[in-house]
Amino acid sequence: MSHQRYPSHDAAAKEPHSVSLKVLRLSRPSLVTQFPLQSPLSELSSASAGARQPLAPASLAYSPAPIHNNGDHPTATIADTNPAPFVLSPIVNLPPSFGSAYVGETFSCTLCASHDALNLLPPDQDELSPSDPARSIRDVRIKAEMKTPGAGAPVTQLELGPGVVSEKGVDLAPGETLQRIVDFDLKEEGNHVLAVTVSYYEATDVSGRTRTFRKLYQFICKASLIVRTKAGPLSVGREGQRRWVLEAQLENCGEDAMRLERVVMDLEEGLGYTDCNWEAAGTNRPLLHPGEAEQVCFVVEEKVGGDGRVQERAVEEDGRVVFGVLGIGWRGEMGNRGFLSTGRLGTRHIKPKVAV
Repeated sequence: MSHQRYPSHDAAAKEPHSVSLKVLRLSRPSLVTQFPLQSPLSELSSASAGARQPLAPASLAYSPAPIHNNGDHPTATIADTNPAPFVLSPIVNLPPSFGSAYVGETFSCTLCASHDALNLLPPDQDELSPSDPARSIRDVRIKAEMKTPGAGAPVTQLELGPGVVSEKGVDLAPGETLQRIVDFDLKEEGNHVLAVTVSYYEATDVSGRTRTFRKLYQFICKASLIVRTKAGPLSVGREGQRRWVLEAQLENCGEDAMRLERVVMDLEEGLGYTDCNWEAAGTNRPLLHPGEAEQVCFVVEEKVGGDGRVQERAVEEDGRVVFGVLGIGWRGEMGNRGFLSTGRLGTRHIKPKVAV
């Protein structure tokens, strides 16, 4: 998880807690690439023309030759290895660090509250002695909140999963862990603060007390897509309905490739649109590498009823025709989904030329 921002509220007590907290981000692994190389040129020149030469074993994620055990019998066969010269190997990398968080993605992390009885022991003692007071940990609860960067934005109470239907506490024996998962849809750029509060009842043979500590974790959310839009009027339709063209440029400003799944419009009442992009043309969905852009286009027009008349005029605010919002959905390299929507789009009302 990202760095802890502030110490816990109970830090002044100087007495260690019986329960420890670990916060880990849940991320998908990444593909591991390999760069297969042919055998040295000396071997290629001595081989017969047209013969396929073996790949250099050091260039593959797995050796293409049998692996011998003490020179006796092989412990792996060629079928168990990866001799194919494909750029992707059959292994994946776990995330080495917190990574980057992007607008449009779902931020997920696991919260683990563990009963660590050995935390209360002196440094020179590694196990409990009969004279140590027996502590039981009861009614362990976890709460999580997210503070977004918006000015005056309220703190969002996060729902805990999986399958948590009540806030009833859990009793933990030494070594046991209470684990919860939280999800949060990232919609804004800037600093986000995850606040996790752990409370529990610590009981001994003669007394008991309720203890609470709170930890804050800060991370930065970056933009994943840059959306640039442009709208202009078209000539009126056959039934006198007004029409406009809306263009949008979608630029991948993240660190990984993404495949656009859908680009749709959520229009105001009385408007309809025609999709002029890959779904209408029946082509493949665009793949955007970092820094690449895709141009999309829509024709927006007022709806016409069955009687050939315009049903309802487009909404106008301060001389500006309001269309609605543009929604963009995509998938990352490992299938993780992302979605974001723009603000309300529109254009200034300009009286269009009547089609002849």
